[in-house]
Amino acid sequence: MRIIAISTLKNFWVTNKAAEQPLKAWIQEAKNSVWKNAAELKEKYKSASILNSKRTVFNIKGNDYRLIVDIEYRLRIIFIVWIGTHTEYDKLDAKTISYD
Repeated sequence: MRIIAISTLKNFWVTNKAAEQPLKAWIQEAKNSVWKNAAELKEKYKSASILNSKRTVFNIKGNDYRLIVDIEYRLRIIFIVWIGTHTEYDKLDAKTISYD
């Protein structure tokens, strides 16, 4: 999978050092994955929340952080929508938030 806006994740871990290694691991796993649909993604990431046919929320570092992405399965592209702490995530609507 191709990830659009890895820089968003890098910018986040500059100020949230504890997120750096878990996000780097997620990036590697995502790049090496080829999910055809949300069901295949869910097989690998049981704790991921599938919000709709495109939008998914990943728990990062034991749920300390939340990563919202949009996935174009046919094109094999992951768009980073938002990354933040669990507390920040609880204050937003993950289904409607627009890209950072």
